[in-house]
Amino acid sequence: MSQIQSPSLNKVYNQDCISGMKNIPSESIDLIVTDPPFAIKFDGKQGNYGRDSSKVLDGYVEIPKEDYPKFSLDWITESYRVLKDSGSMYVFSGFNNMKDILNALDSVGFTLQSNVIWEYPFGLYAKKNFVVSHYNIFYVCKNPKKRIFNSDCRFSNSKPRYHDLISVWKIKKEFWKGKKTPTKLPTEIIKKILQYSSNPGDLVLDPFSGSGQVLTTSKSLGRNYLGFEIVPGYFEFIQERLTMEEEK
Repeated sequence: MSQIQSPSLNKVYNQDCISGMKNIPSESIDLIVTDPPFAIKFDGKQGNYGRDSSKVLDGYVEIPKEDYPKFSLDWITESYRVLKDSGSMYVFSGFNNMKDILNALDSVGFTLQSNVIWEYPFGLYAKKNFVVSHYNIFYVCKNPKKRIFNSDCRFSNSKPRYHDLISVWKIKKEFWKGKKTPTKLPTEIIKKILQYSSNPGDLVLDPFSGSGQVLTTSKSLGRNYLGFEIVPGYFEFIQERLTMEEEK
């Protein structure tokens, strides 16, 4: 079981992750799973997929494109420092500025284990382009020989295990009827990552907690968790979700 002195275990902090992670001891995190801003001028209130934007929480913080290389390098540098030698990180990325993510991952010393493609059933219509219906998930580690990877954690016979390990994941998006954050990763995709790359009692970090999906799923699977979220409204939303998880 992982131990950390400051910040406290099993909490989310309303704080910028780059400054917040500086208070985390080096090599204390087992797994990082995160969906950072993409620097695509996203305002957080678009009515995508027929979504009622009035139910989307305000305050989304986008990163200017010109600042994205340094921004990516800063948070990835801290992520590398706090991650254990046996730890891994999964970074969700669109295609627009993924070069900045990849450059930062490489420059600080991460080893790219796989580029997982998350394919969802439909994407936004593009008048003069192909419809984008996937995200990249960069699966990286510090030490390939020491990383945790539970290859038999989900299936016992060969055929379903093989299909589950294929690097294209066809998982539907989740849509909430009530209040929500602008972006939200499906429970199933977080569950899959946690099962393959962590064990019960491990400490999971999400520097950009958003809806709190990584934190709540970690809690439900018996992992310790730690998160940062700079938007006050999202932070309060995560607190509510964690409280609801306790009451189950």
